Amino acid sequence: MKFRPLHDRIVVRRVEAEEKTAGGIIIPDTAKEKPQEGEVLAVGPGARDDSGQLQPLDVQVGDRILFGKWSGTEIKLNGEDLLIMKEADVMGIVESDAAQAKAA
Repeated sequence: MKFRPLHDRIVVRRVEAEEKTAGGIIIPDTAKEKPQEGEVLAVGPGARDDSGQLQPLDVQVGDRILFGKWSGTEIKLNGEDLLIMKEADVMGIVESDAAQAKAA
């Protein structure tokens, strides 16, 4: 089954957090917070402005993003836990070191 979000909504898969601290302490599942970083799996076509023009989204499929702790609606799609949120809930796009070196 494919899923296409509407308007300015995006579908995000959370990126799993590290299981160890910097000091080497293993964090049990019950003590972990849900990650606030994810990968964009699908994007809607965009929102319409006051004049009716379609405003495309800044995020694209494959982007790694940061979002707020309570952002989005959790869903289960094809047995996978995902989030649906509006683009406004995205705080920023995380760029890899390779992408930063290429841009420079």
